[in-house]
Amino acid sequence: MILLIKTPNISFHDLEFVKPIEDTLERNHVNFKSIHYTKLNEKLIKTADKIIISGTSLKDNNYLSHIKKFDWIKEFEKPILGICGGMHILGLIFNGKIKNYQEIGLKEVVFENDFLGFIGKHIVYELHNLNVVSKEFNVFASSKNCIQAIKHNKKPFYGVQFHPEVRNKNLIINFTRL
Repeated sequence: MILLIKTPNISFHDLEFVKPIEDTLERNHVNFKSIHYTKLNEKLIKTADKIIISGTSLKDNNYLSHIKKFDWIKEFEKPILGICGGMHILGLIFNGKIKNYQEIGLKEVVFENDFLGFIGKHIVYELHNLNVVSKEFNVFASSKNCIQAIKHNKKPFYGVQFHPEVRNKNLIINFTRL
């Protein structure tokens, strides 16, 4: 079972940032459960085979005020995919620094090495005000000014700054097949 952790604090934002992930998983017959990060419990985390942490809107960064709710990630050993805000969470849990940097719209990203089936140039959809940098992650892709894809040095934790649920759904599917 994949646990899809929702970060939007405004339910309307679920339609833009969570529902497309759910639809992608459903269309590909992937067993999943969605839950808001404030309702997480140990049993759900332990029963998950993989975890996806969604992104949210530009002004909805409330999850940053509750970063301690994600401390369980330090001990987790199964694959995690952090999308936008989910990437920020992964980076912060592993001593990263948040930087202000806004990108909106379609951008070209270059994947230097294979990252969940992506390599070379790809056009991705960006919608963010923040970016994260952590020495515990290797950078797999960047845009002109921003880190776009990371993987933890030791654990199967992946993060993308862009929104694959909008334009690059096959990245999500590739993650489910790990």
